[in-house]
Amino acid sequence: MLFSKKAPISWLIVGLGNPGDKYEGTRHNVGFRVVDELARNSQFSIQRLKFHALTGSTVISDQGVLVLKPMTYMNLSGEAVAEAARFYQISPDHVLVVSDDVDLPPGKLRLRKGGSAGGHNGLKSIIQHLGSDQFPRLKVGVGGKPHPDYEMVQWVLGRFPKEDQPTIDAAVSRAADAAVCLLREGIDRAMSQFN
Repeated sequence: MLFSKKAPISWLIVGLGNPGDKYEGTRHNVGFRVVDELARNSQFSIQRLKFHALTGSTVISDQGVLVLKPMTYMNLSGEAVAEAARFYQISPDHVLVVSDDVDLPPGKLRLRKGGSAGGHNGLKSIIQHLGSDQFPRLKVGVGGKPHPDYEMVQWVLGRFPKEDQPTIDAAVSRAADAAVCLLREGIDRAMSQFN
């Protein structure tokens, strides 16, 4: 990947998750893992606290990108996203949100141009605060709950079983590549390559 150093911020890439050690490695924090992988691949850090989020910036295909890990809890993610989008005057169609998806099998990716929150509280908050559901999102499948009596909160805040870990690790890597592809070649190309 070719990354240069400076360009005005024209994109936000937001990884969704919950802050704190107790949530590290949970299904709900797969968005954090994807943006961490993106940072590792392109050699920048996500450490600056700004907009109620840990942030880092890079340039992908001559476009300045601010990467965010909101430090609010999941259901308040929209506060950080909207604050950053307002500051940099970024329209919703230039806000890529990476989240977990319980309706997709573990490791499956789905890139969409927009749409409803689908029951995801982080996406719901972002839609509310941006005033639009027309922002691209990259969903990483974490699998559905094993039986109807299992609480959804327990499921998304649980960790992946050992046997799913290689699949999730590969999905995190592919999702980071999908984000770069979207910025370099456009969402249609990224959708055809990664969905």
